[in-house]
Amino acid sequence: MSNEKIKPKLNGTAETMLQCFYARAMHSRNPKNKFRDTKAEELIDRIDYDFSNAKKDTAMSGGIVARSVVFDELVSDFIRKNPDCTVVNIACGLDTRFYRMDNGKITWYNLDLPETIRDSIYQESGRVSTIACSVLDPAWADQVKVRGKMLFIIEGLTMYMKADEVRMMLAIIRDHFDNAYGCMETLCPYFVKKENIEKSIQATGATFTWGANSFADLGDIAAGFRKVKDDNIARGMETLNPIYKLVMWMPIIHKFAEKILVFEKA
Repeated sequence: MSNEKIKPKLNGTAETMLQCFYARAMHSRNPKNKFRDTKAEELIDRIDYDFSNAKKDTAMSGGIVARSVVFDELVSDFIRKNPDCTVVNIACGLDTRFYRMDNGKITWYNLDLPETIRDSIYQESGRVSTIACSVLDPAWADQVKVRGKMLFIIEGLTMYMKADEVRMMLAIIRDHFDNAYGCMETLCPYFVKKENIEKSIQATGATFTWGANSFADLGDIAAGFRKVKDDNIARGMETLNPIYKLVMWMPIIHKFAEKILVFEKA
């Protein structure tokens, strides 16, 4: 792997992946924190990018780490039950979850737009590889060669999509894969059009456009799938600060927390 500096040329939604990567790396570097992302720590210094906005944005960084903790829990549980499964990480950006989850048997596809810089940094192949394609282009499904028990991770994406685009994305999964199981993050609808709360995200030009509080809220967007459970990132917040345990019982915390909807093909 080269140590040459990478200067990304991204904007809007694609640029938000850099903020997420930075948040995980910086949190992991703090010896007092429980969440560890050693791969992000290793690679963050190779990116030539002004992270000053992300450094000051505690709302963004806290949410990123909290959702990473809960997604790690959900993904790890699925892999434990299905050790030979195939995982498709949709809109993966610079996500490093494979390196935290790998059991030596899984097959992992990282799916994202061609203009992202993942290949220039990771140079992955074999059981972990990258598909450079829009999630709205059905062609990506043909590049997933290893099938079986399928887990689809949709993290940090749907809040930037329209309802019809979410419907299209889920339809591609439904129509091209059997044994499909999904974990999809959704924004609380109250926060749609409130991206100014996360200043580093606002600075990229990305805007929040869609949200849902439960699988039932999806309606025909999730046609062909059935609910496994409605989850959220609230318990992940305890990793940031144990004081959150004192308020986890409050319904308002769960109401406004980002959701993780877990579902499977019917």
